[in-house]
Amino acid sequence: MNTSPVIDIQNLVYRYDRSEAVNGLSLRVEPGQCHGFFGRNGAGKTTTIKCLLNLLRPQSGSVSVFGLSPGRHEAAVKERLAYVPDSVAFYPWMTVRDALDYQASFRRHWNRRIETELLDRFQLDPTLATTALSKGQRTQVALIGAVCPEPELLVLDEPTSGLDPLVRREFIQTVIGAYQDAAPGERTVLVSTHLISEFEGLIDRFTIVDHGRAILTADADDARSRYRRLRAEFAHDAPDAGSVPGARTLRREGRWLELMVNGEAESVVAWLQNAKALRVESEALALEDIFLAAAGSKGGLP
Repeated sequence: MNTSPVIDIQNLVYRYDRSEAVNGLSLRVEPGQCHGFFGRNGAGKTTTIKCLLNLLRPQSGSVSVFGLSPGRHEAAVKERLAYVPDSVAFYPWMTVRDALDYQASFRRHWNRRIETELLDRFQLDPTLATTALSKGQRTQVALIGAVCPEPELLVLDEPTSGLDPLVRREFIQTVIGAYQDAAPGERTVLVSTHLISEFEGLIDRFTIVDHGRAILTADADDARSRYRRLRAEFAHDAPDAGSVPGARTLRREGRWLELMVNGEAESVVAWLQNAKALRVESEALALEDIFLAAAGSKGGLP
């Protein structure tokens, strides 16, 4: 099995005039993983993806996909991946059938069975003009076009934007999950999304970016075990826990104290018990909670 990274970005820099979109970003995506790429609007996610696809040329640093430079080996890189942008458009004279056939004409392989199944699942009429499609339907056609070549790498930039919640969940759980499950360890996904909770079950590893830099990269399971929320109840007013090592106060209200901890749960629980807590509840943080803590404006991760 190949152990070299599918994507390897080192110290990437890209500026728009005076605005620094990406500022020394490093990112490594391992084969067979679904890697979440999280950040607020303007954090540099789309610019990074465009550098991966040679739509933008890095001003500094290096970008490698399958061990190749996208700038020097563009065709060799792009024949092994598929990309769905956050805004999808087709030639206005095309029908859905024309758009899919046009995409298939550039591919060595195209799975017609999957195409038919997805057209049926999304209830898309192949004879419908692309100009008559809603935003969500255009996204559905683009997603079908990305999955049918069964590429080694899927690069998805807000791939479920515009889809209704039921279709969105089905696509995430069934289509993307099935794409990877069909060739375990061989198919890789890089997904930039705001809908972190809906991708929770698929994400193996994630990177959070802020102001063009990676501020946290972690395995999803490790992060969920490290970052925990503790809720403690006291007989009287909750104590001030601002000085507890490895903890950050999320909420202090009456007899209740809510803390976030980073790998220090046992020592913080012991502190709370010494402070006469009547009971302490502990739960793992979801990836969305970790993202909000890391990229939010209320103190970051402990």
